[in-house]
Amino acid sequence: MQILGVDIGGTGIKAAVVDTQNGTLISEHKRVATPRPATPENIANTLKHLVAELAWTGPIGCGFPATVQHGIAYSASNIDPSWINTDAQTLFTETTGQPCFVVNDADAAGMAEMRFGTGQNQQGVTILLTIGTGIGSAVFVNGELHPNTELGHLKFAGDIAERYCAESTRITQRLDWATWGHRFNDYLNHLEFIFNPDRFIIGGGVAEQMAQFAPFLTTKAPVLAAKSLNQAGIIGAALFAESKQR
Repeated sequence: MQILGVDIGGTGIKAAVVDTQNGTLISEHKRVATPRPATPENIANTLKHLVAELAWTGPIGCGFPATVQHGIAYSASNIDPSWINTDAQTLFTETTGQPCFVVNDADAAGMAEMRFGTGQNQQGVTILLTIGTGIGSAVFVNGELHPNTELGHLKFAGDIAERYCAESTRITQRLDWATWGHRFNDYLNHLEFIFNPDRFIIGGGVAEQMAQFAPFLTTKAPVLAAKSLNQAGIIGAALFAESKQR
């Protein structure tokens, strides 16, 4: 099945048509900056323009940086707080004129990795972390998703985890890889203490830089790069929309 997958983040919005049978992108990969302010109206209009640029008609899956239940956003991670309690699914459907299905962005990335990537056929507890503007998380037990975990918002180091060791923190604080790697290791060890996972999978922007910080990681569980790297959110969003077509 061909479905438009969209990954809405705090910094950028990415979109491409996905072949959900094999998880490949079959159109141009579009990326635009997330509008400022990142209000419902602004993001919905940006999505409408992306859909028009790709000349797409049909179902659309949207990964969204918030806890999402039945299409409604109940938090606002790195976007405008006016999203809280907004029916994102209905807004996107009405604005684009196409059927849209909205899921937490990290859960979407996790779906892609568990079906096509590093988590394929893996049993036990898998924690996928998307490291970018913030930290998203997806937790799977024997391949089954526990949705909306938002482990980047755990209280940690006197604040919340994503403000301690997100990719955006590394950049804005000009941390070298060793300093950031030790911070990230502290966070992973904290998660390991709580969840005792069988593996961590790292997605988002830093996944391509694993060699830079892997030497500083000391968890018992292996830390693996997401196979689809920064495209996992697009692919997973399309898979989510596919699941709603059945």
